[in-house]
This record gives sequence, C-alpha cells and structure tokens, in this order.
Amino acid sequence: MKNVQVQGNYKLSQLKFIFNGLIIGILAGIVVSLFRWSIQHMMTIMQILYTGIFKKPILMLLCLAINLSVGLIIGMLLRQQPDIKGSGIPQVEGQLRDELDYPWWSVLWRKFVGGILAIGSGLYLGREGPSIQLGSTLGQGLAHLTKQVGFDRQVLISSGAAAGLSAAFNAPIASTLFVLEEIYHNFSTNIWIVSLTSAITSDMVATYVFGLKPVLYMKSQPLPLRYFIWVVILGIALGLLGRFYQLIILRMDGWYHRISKLPWYYQGIIPLLLIIGLGAYFPNLLGGGNYIILKLTGAGYSTLVLCAFFLIRFAFSMISYGSGLPGGIFLPILCLGGLIGAIIGNIAIQYGFISQTYFSSFIIMGMAGYFAAISKAPFTAILLITEMVGTLTHLLGLATVCLIAYSVLDALNGKPVYYAMLQQLLKVKRQFHLCRTAQIVTPIFAGAYMDGKIVSQIPWPNGSLLTKILRDGIEIVPSGHTMLRWGDTLYINVSTNKQHEITADLTKLSSES
Repeated sequence: MKNVQVQGNYKLSQLKFIFNGLIIGILAGIVVSLFRWSIQHMMTIMQILYTGIFKKPILMLLCLAINLSVGLIIGMLLRQQPDIKGSGIPQVEGQLRDELDYPWWSVLWRKFVGGILAIGSGLYLGREGPSIQLGSTLGQGLAHLTKQVGFDRQVLISSGAAAGLSAAFNAPIASTLFVLEEIYHNFSTNIWIVSLTSAITSDMVATYVFGLKPVLYMKSQPLPLRYFIWVVILGIALGLLGRFYQLIILRMDGWYHRISKLPWYYQGIIPLLLIIGLGAYFPNLLGGGNYIILKLTGAGYSTLVLCAFFLIRFAFSMISYGSGLPGGIFLPILCLGGLIGAIIGNIAIQYGFISQTYFSSFIIMGMAGYFAAISKAPFTAILLITEMVGTLTHLLGLATVCLIAYSVLDALNGKPVYYAMLQQLLKVKRQFHLCRTAQIVTPIFAGAYMDGKIVSQIPWPNGSLLTKILRDGIEIVPSGHTMLRWGDTLYINVSTNKQHEITADLTKLSSES
C-alpha cells in the first residue's frame, strides 16, 4: 500500500511538471515568436536604408543616427542589467548549475528589447541564444510566482530554455537534446519530459505564426558512400577551423577592453557603426546568416567569393559578439559551417570529383560539423540540422562529419564553447558564491564504479552529500547500507565553491568505467 501511495505521488508530480511545461511552452512560443517577428521586420527596414545610401547619400546620416541611438539604448540596458550581455546560454547554464542567479523580469524585458535592437540592426548575431535565455527567464518567473525552488525550479528553467530554442528554430527534439547535452548535462526523466513538452508546445505556437516550412529548408541529395573521403576532409577542416573559432571568440572580450576607450557597456557602438558600410556593400550577409545559407545552393558563387564571404562573416561575427551586445553565436556558427562546406564542395565539383547534385549536401554537413565541434554537442548538431533542413536522408553523412570534427577539436584540447564562456563569466562573480550549496542530479550507468556498491563504500568527494535516490519512480532516503544500482538517479548537494571539480568526480563514479 505504501509503494502504491509513493508511486501515485510520483505520477502526480510528473503531471504537475508536464502542466508547467505546457504553460512555459505557450508563453515562450508567444514571446520568442514576437522576438523573431520584430527582428525580421527591423532588419528588413535597416537593409533598405543601408542599400539606399548609394542612391540617397542623406540616408547615411539617418543610419548613423539610428545605430548610434541603438548603441546608447543598449548600453543603458547593459549597465542596468549586465546579465543580458551576449548569447545568454552561459548565463542559463550557470543558473542551472546554481553558480549565478539574476532577477527574471529585469533580464526578460531588457534582453527582449536589447536583442531586437542589436540583431535587427543587421549585426552578425543570432537570435537563438537570446531566445534560450528568454525562455529560461519565463520558466524562472513561473517558478517564482508558484514558489517552486531547488530541483523543481531548475526543471522549469531548463524547460523554458528548450522552449525558447524550439520557437527560434522550429526544432523541438533538437532543442530538448541541446538542453540535456549542452546546458544541463543531465538526462533525468523529469528534465526531458518537461523540456520536450515545453519545446513541442512552443514549436506549435511558432509554427502557427511562421508556417510549417523548416527554417533552413533546401533541396538536397545525400552524398553516396563512394564520395565519403570528402566527408573526412570536410570533418578535419571543420575541426581545425572550429578550434580557431574558439581561440578567437574567447579572447575578443579582452581585446575590446585593451583597444576600446569606451565603457564596456557602450562598446556595441563600434560594430553598429561598422555595419552600415557592410550593409551597403553586402546586404545579403546581414544578420545571423540564414539568408545567405539559403542563397548558397542556387547563387552559383565561385570558390573565391565563398572564401571572401567566410572571412567577412568570421571577422565581423567576432566583432559583433565580442562587443557584448545581446545576441548569440548559434546561427552565425551554422552559417560559417555552411560556407566551409560550400567551399570544399565547390572545389570537389570544380575538379570533377563529384556532381553538382551533391553541393547542398556539403552545406548541410558543414553546418552540423562546425556546430558539433565548437559546442562539443554532436547529437544536438545532428538532430538540429535534420529538423532545420527537413530531411532524414543525410543522417549518415551528418553523423560521420560530426564525429570527425568533434574528434579533431577534442585532440586540440578544445572545450565546449558555452562552458568556456561560463568560466569567463564566473571569474568576476565566483566570490559571491563561496558559501552556497547546489543540488545536482546524476544517474548511475551500468558498469559504473557505483553500480552494485553500498553508499558507505563510495569515495564521496569532499563537499558532497547524497540526500535522495530515485529508483523506478520510488524515492529512497539513503543510509550507509543502501545498495546503489544502475538506473538509480542520485540527488546530491554539493558546495558551489568547488562545484565543477566535485561534479566531475561524481560523474566519473557514476559513468561507465
């Protein structure tokens, strides 16, 4: 009877989480759809102004006035709330690790306004990172209003992050996996159920607004196995260039501080003024990069032009993001990967190694491989590109190129870029978290060191305390004689002073040996 009652309570708890996921999905779908719509329309207006400079030079003054005003407004928002800076993904990851926190409403509206102004101006920034932070703050807000704390609060924040990305990309499955693989690093049942619920719900809202057509839909033919030597070449190139991307992007903040005399919150004025010239000469390159990706397949660009586009996009993506403006690197990474794929595909076609028919395959594989390498999230990359281009026929090529690119970057000691950004962010905030504790949730895998041992036999890291075990939906209060088994989910309180080291040690103990 007691077991029946416990299982009943567990099912009610799951239903509550799913209901919360539906609410967050609806809210995130509405907010992010409005965010996307506003960016698209503002960018259309700015593109008209930039390209009109040649016909009416007076528009140059108007563009200067608009972009300078945008820079000052965003600078004011950044000064008031520094946590809206950049992508937002490192902030969400830090929040889920309980290493930093911020007021949800203050971040929500400032990120919304600042993101529209920065990305809508045509800067080489993506909407996806801000969308993830917007969704996560909505989850945080719901947790605040319903007085949910601890693990329950983290579930709502992570589900909001999944909903935000899903509404931005119309990719609910990849969005859920991104939260599990890259942001939360946890495959807890409650996490993935609620995240998937919110992601599907927000995708429905965004689909109602923007239609069913995939964001990066393109006609394509999968590359036959006899040409897979080119997949190997592409994967190696993506891994090498991915590591180069990491090295530059992680140094941009320091370079800005050394070069610019402006206060950090006004450094966005620099790219906002530079974009006017780029927008006038290269209007197709404006924004996160989805337009140029879709144009690659039918434009017939030469290899030299593609290389020039890559260099321009690479350099100005760094300048845009390094300034600290609210905007992400998610879509710009996909754009750069697509250009690398197009360059290598063009070379292979030019010298008669493959047919023009497979050109788009290189673009698709390039996007996946570059993101897989830089973020070190290969499963997310495979599913994301599959959902974004609207076809399952490239799975073998995507998996192969992601594995190779990931392996090359790993051999070069590359770390997940969002994790590295979080470490930079925490340097100035760590002192405020020395006495706090955080709850982490970790499953035990078959063959792990913990599997088959009692609690007292485990060399628990200093600063960690096992508080609860979830086994087949039943909560167990552990003692020193409790046997641990694979499939158990452990709830452990850890000190935030050395949370990364403790988490790494616990992961080794609970993972396959």
